[in-house]
Amino acid sequence: MTNMKKTTLSKNWQEKNNRLVLDLKLDNFMKAVKIVNEIANIAERLNHHPDLCIYQYKNLKIEIYTHTTHAITDKDRALALEIDKVV
Repeated sequence: MTNMKKTTLSKNWQEKNNRLVLDLKLDNFMKAVKIVNEIANIAERLNHHPDLCIYQYKNLKIEIYTHTTHAITDKDRALALEIDKVV
């Protein structure tokens, strides 16, 4: 998978400090936990793991980057596309 276009991701993703970042405000804590668990299953299937943070009980911050290169790669974009399907 090469040359994946940035525009294929939802417009809510931002590129910050060589990372794809998505900040979500959810209805409640349990919804945030549910989405974290769904993302965990995707991450395990793709063998690529994002940084996830629930804060202020119902906000979820997702950061994706390739840890070995400290940059955004096609693998990161593929993970973000899969996450877009559950958020």
